[in-house]
Amino acid sequence: MTEDNTKNQYTRVSMVAYFLKGNKRFFALGILCSLLVAFLDMLGPKIVQYTVDHIIGDETVSSAIVQQLINDAGGREYLRSHLYVIALFIIGIALTAGVSRYLYRLFNSIGAEGLIRRMRDLLFEHIEHLPYAWHGKNHTGDIIQRCTSDVETIKSFLSEQMTSLFRVGILIMLAMYFMIGIHPKMALISGIFIPIVILYSVFFHNRIAASFQHADEEEGVLSAIAQENLTGVRVVRAFGREQFERERFETQNEGYTKMWIRLMGWLSAFWCSNDLITGLQIMLVTVFGAVFCVKGMITVGEYIAFASYNGMLCWPVRELGRVISDMSKAGISVDRICYIMNSEREDVSEDPVIPLPQELGDIVFDHVSFAYEEGNDVVKDISFTIKKGSTLGILGGTGSGKSTLMYLLDRLYDLPEGCGRITIGGKDIKEYDRKELRRRIGLVLQEPFLFSRTIAENIAITKPQGPDMELVWHASRIAALDEAILKFSKGYNTEVGERGVTLSGGQKQRTAIAQVLMSDPPVMIFDDSLSAVDMETDAKIRKGLKENTKDATVVLISHRITTLMQADHIIVLDHGRIAEEGTHESLLKQDGLYAKIFDIQMAGAE
Repeated sequence: MTEDNTKNQYTRVSMVAYFLKGNKRFFALGILCSLLVAFLDMLGPKIVQYTVDHIIGDETVSSAIVQQLINDAGGREYLRSHLYVIALFIIGIALTAGVSRYLYRLFNSIGAEGLIRRMRDLLFEHIEHLPYAWHGKNHTGDIIQRCTSDVETIKSFLSEQMTSLFRVGILIMLAMYFMIGIHPKMALISGIFIPIVILYSVFFHNRIAASFQHADEEEGVLSAIAQENLTGVRVVRAFGREQFERERFETQNEGYTKMWIRLMGWLSAFWCSNDLITGLQIMLVTVFGAVFCVKGMITVGEYIAFASYNGMLCWPVRELGRVISDMSKAGISVDRICYIMNSEREDVSEDPVIPLPQELGDIVFDHVSFAYEEGNDVVKDISFTIKKGSTLGILGGTGSGKSTLMYLLDRLYDLPEGCGRITIGGKDIKEYDRKELRRRIGLVLQEPFLFSRTIAENIAITKPQGPDMELVWHASRIAALDEAILKFSKGYNTEVGERGVTLSGGQKQRTAIAQVLMSDPPVMIFDDSLSAVDMETDAKIRKGLKENTKDATVVLISHRITTLMQADHIIVLDHGRIAEEGTHESLLKQDGLYAKIFDIQMAGAE
């Protein structure tokens, strides 16, 4: 499912309407069935009234329509001696209402499941296309909480409270209509409680909304802590941080619990008030109805019917209050989903459609500057050229901007106007299709992410048709991974576990290298992706890359000079600027930063 909503800015109403697309008919059919149920439920007390007063009793029928129905059924005397006819009629109404209730639940369930499926699909698709920077600012645990708990809250409100609102409305109107027809004064006594319920529901609505928002936000933080600890459990155990992380989780959990206790306090007060007002309504109707009945102001049948309608009115009025209170929780959840859907995704629709040439030319960084935060440049006025088919080495300390340059080349971040430009074959990379650009640039990160699949499936992840084992074996041998894999009992069919937990750091890095080799891109970037392997394996991999990627442009980023010394050209970054550049031999002769690092590393190796 792909729907371009790049430019949309959703409000609560438009967001709900967007998610309901394709499922509105099911909710509409469910609402129609619920209205039919409400109408049929209202017939029962009226039938009882006419049976008691006009069939069993001797009251005169004032309604010509009702009199005609009695005559068509055989007349008063016939019905009086054959009451089972009326009972069968009531049973028929009950059966019809039962079938309507079933259809209401069926259509409502189909609509609800279709709604939540569409919500999940659209959210997942939208999140996948959000910029790299957005994911850096938002915790994974909080995103998951929005896509699970908040989605369920919205579904529950729309499929239960919102659809029942129509049934509640028709029930209240029909009940008041019949009650006014029986006795206007008693109807006024009963109806006076409806605005009271609405007013105090609105009062609680605002309090519940604020408490639920705080609780929802705290749940997002709690989910983020749990997610971080579950994915980083080995680090926690390795540094003996179990006690610290447990106390951190418990502190957050305690705050979250207090938030919900406060929320439950408001809800308890709301429902207790509701029960009190409902009890007062029933008591007053019962007392006044008995008085009016004794004085002969209403008949026994009318009193029974009125009491039945009043009982039917109590629950819809309470349900109306519940809808208003739950609307506050659903509104907060919709806002949290809107935050995701209103986040601007990478708009590839306006990217130029100029395809990259088959033979990529030189890559040029021309006076490039970039800052993740305004006023804090990570790279500053950097210019260099990577010749087609050559190998560039980049050396620099932590935070010197090495990885940032490659993120800019891959357009994970776009270079702002006036901050220089990056060209491939003489054309600005902004003139090329972004997706194709990324397909033609293979990027291996220092901390690669592996999926919970087999090793073969991870290596061939860029091949939608599945792994070609000949190519998998070839890529693995170049990445010096083949021998390690064959030691596993299941070989390439070994499940790597969540985030590659069953593999060592070096094995994960080599698997990521094999992934890139499988796609055979013309540009390959290895971002400190040999940091977890020993020097012998490092040399073996570099030899394999040099022999098998002769036509590719290769960028090696490393802290280890031995990884870079065979590169055609090396640049040294220091605080976001190019401090030195040249070949390994020329940099040693300069006796600058590169030479100092080389001496330190060689001394350490000895």
